[in-house]
Amino acid sequence: MNSPRIPPLEPPFDPEVAEELARWMPKGAPIEPLALFRTLAQHLPLAQAMLPLGKYLLGRSAAIGVREREIIIQRVCARLGCEYEWGVHATVFGAAAGLDDTTMKATVLGRPNDTAWRGSDALLVRLVDELHYGACVSDTLWTELAAHFTPPQLLEILVLAGWYHVIAFVANGAGVQRESWAERFPRL
Repeated sequence: MNSPRIPPLEPPFDPEVAEELARWMPKGAPIEPLALFRTLAQHLPLAQAMLPLGKYLLGRSAAIGVREREIIIQRVCARLGCEYEWGVHATVFGAAAGLDDTTMKATVLGRPNDTAWRGSDALLVRLVDELHYGACVSDTLWTELAAHFTPPQLLEILVLAGWYHVIAFVANGAGVQRESWAERFPRL
């Protein structure tokens, strides 16, 4: 796709839009608001409604660790072909979450039994894949997950996977153009 289906807002922004975009971006961010955020700002009430859940899932108050969060996000985005969001997260959060190049590549090209995974990583990858391909989680996998994660963590994991389906659907459907600084999907 050569141009966005829903163009992101461009500066100068109306004061209400500028205020909302500032809420979506980290304080003091050295880059302009992301194209995804500027696209969502086309429907300001929707963007305002979405922000609290997105901030919770990316915040310090979350029940799961950053590594687990990023593996789920990266795998969901990879399964849905959302290079936009995969690239943003790979660039901004990948290294900070402890995901090296091999692990990042495995989020796109790897299988649940890939040697890139450690600890419970493979369980999270299997979960994303089962949800993606069947919208369900098998009893066998659930039992394995429940041995590693608490019920609050499991709920958060399910919501996180669903939330990034929403984000991927918006980015892909609206044709949000890739950020120039963001990583690309790895190739075989």
